[in-house]
Amino acid sequence: MGVWELPKGWEMLPLGEVCEINPRRPRLSRNDDTPTSFVPMAAVDEVQGVIADLQTRPYCKVKRGYTYFEEGDVLFAKITPSMQNGKSVITRGLIDSFGFGSTEFHVLRPFSRVIPEWVHLFVRQKSFRDEAMQHFRGAVGQQRVPAEFLESYSFPLPPLDEQRRIVARIEELFARIEKARRLRAAADQDAERLMDAVRVETFEQDVDELPKKWRIFAIGEVCLVNPRRPRLKRKGDISTSFVPMSAVDEATGTIAVMETRPYERVRSGYTYFEEHDVLFAKITPCMQNGKSAIARSLRDGIGFGSTEFHVLRCSELVLPEWVHQFIRQQTFREEATYHFRGAVGQQRVPKEFLEQHSIPVPPLSEQRRIVEYLDDVQAHVTELKRFQTESVAELERLSGAVLARAFRGEL
Repeated sequence: MGVWELPKGWEMLPLGEVCEINPRRPRLSRNDDTPTSFVPMAAVDEVQGVIADLQTRPYCKVKRGYTYFEEGDVLFAKITPSMQNGKSVITRGLIDSFGFGSTEFHVLRPFSRVIPEWVHLFVRQKSFRDEAMQHFRGAVGQQRVPAEFLESYSFPLPPLDEQRRIVARIEELFARIEKARRLRAAADQDAERLMDAVRVETFEQDVDELPKKWRIFAIGEVCLVNPRRPRLKRKGDISTSFVPMSAVDEATGTIAVMETRPYERVRSGYTYFEEHDVLFAKITPCMQNGKSAIARSLRDGIGFGSTEFHVLRCSELVLPEWVHQFIRQQTFREEATYHFRGAVGQQRVPKEFLEQHSIPVPPLSEQRRIVEYLDDVQAHVTELKRFQTESVAELERLSGAVLARAFRGEL
């Protein structure tokens, strides 16, 4: 923490002098089947700093092997990445005023000189969490903040009345920031709905009222779905384009990062495709999220990728861009969901659905004109969403600035 002149009446004390860190659990007399409050790590909303899902479990299921806490304690996630993500909360509404939760919580029990909200807002600061990360202990992936870090950390302590006044002011400002955040999120959704509305207007054509020279085909009539791979004469160490599912940006419908891997490593067990083929994620939830793209800039015109892609190779009747815009429709993906096959969690869109689904096909010149228009709309939507993302980041910085000023006594 930086050094500054404390306001009059404030003190700077180790956090361990104003809170009991990980207090001992008292002896409890409780029937094993009595409902007891339980807070798993996943129940803590890191954005709002609240318990989003306060659970109940029989006492016998939680009395051993979990962290004990009481009403008004502050829980602070000690493990990566939960700590960096800001998982901390004040325990409220506990059955019989106590509960249990994840072993990955530190418990901070405020003494009489400090209110829980002041402690909670302090540990929610990104600057605090960043410094905590520098004191991690343990193996990579299982690193934790030691209790000693909390106990010795310098903590600004104003009088109780001042704590309450500043907390009320913070909550007022945070309410305004949250309202702005919701408006930004709504604007982001509106931008996406605009794009889908334009696609619907383009593709949902009544068969009896098709524009002149437009025709309706099954996708399988204008595209080869999952065409056979040809025999390739390539050496095993030749670099080959590779597209994992994670490389497809569902927001823009593009391949964000084109990887290269030795041919020997990808020639078996992966999906083969060629330049200008359309890749369509067939598995849940990637399909619903809109993971699809046109394969472009492939080395030697060929590539490999996730086995969870369907490949659509367009005939001379349709542009890849036309087919890609069609399958990116929300309505198309919703209909594909109804045709899923397989066990829950591993459901996939069958090849037959794509082959049999109807697609309107105008002349190529009309396809080019409409695709150009759709690309222009998409560019505007992408720019709007970029602006919204930057605005949300600015709101996050504002939240941090509010807390920083609060704990310097400037609020």
